[in-house]
Amino acid sequence: MTEARTCRESRVIQTHRIFPFDLNPFGYLFGGKLMTLIDDAASIAISRHCRRGAVTASLDNLNFLKPLHANHSVCVKCYVSGSHNKSMEVFVKVIGEDLATGERYLAATCFTTFVAVPSHMNEEKQFTVPHVVPETEEEKMVCGGYEKRRNHRLKERTEYQNFAALLSTDLPWSDEGTGD
Repeated sequence: MTEARTCRESRVIQTHRIFPFDLNPFGYLFGGKLMTLIDDAASIAISRHCRRGAVTASLDNLNFLKPLHANHSVCVKCYVSGSHNKSMEVFVKVIGEDLATGERYLAATCFTTFVAVPSHMNEEKQFTVPHVVPETEEEKMVCGGYEKRRNHRLKERTEYQNFAALLSTDLPWSDEGTGD
C-alpha cells in the first residue's frame, strides 16, 4: 500500500513584518525577498510531507496580485498539493495585512515544485514520496488541478531544455557595436 499524507500535515504558515529595508524603490516588498520567504516555507512543507531532503526544481506562475507595503505583515501559507514518485508540488498563498486596520488581502499565489533526493535526512536511494489527500473544499479544488499542471510543466521543461541548449555560455557578454 502506498503511503499518503493530508495537506494539513504539510501545512506551513509563516508571518513576517515588512520593514523599510525589505522594500523595492517603489515602496513595496521586494519581489526577491518574497521569493525567498516562499522557497523557505515551501521547503518546510516538503520536508513535513516526505521527511527527506528535497531541492527546488521550479517556481511556477508567481502572480503578484497586490503590493505588500511597509509596516504591513506578509503571511506565507502553503501545503503540498500533489506528488508523483519523487516530485512534489506546493501551493503557496501570500496574504498581506495592514497591521493598523486589520484588513487582510490576497497579495500573491504560486506553485513550486521540489524533487526529493537522497541526503543527510535519508540516504535511501529507492523511494516514492507519499500521495496527497486533500480534505477541505479549497484543498480539493487546488489538488484537483495537479495532474494538468504537472503535464504542462513537463511539456514546458522539454521546450525550455531545447531552448537552453541553443544558448551560449561565453563570458564576458559583449555588446560591442550594438550601441547598448
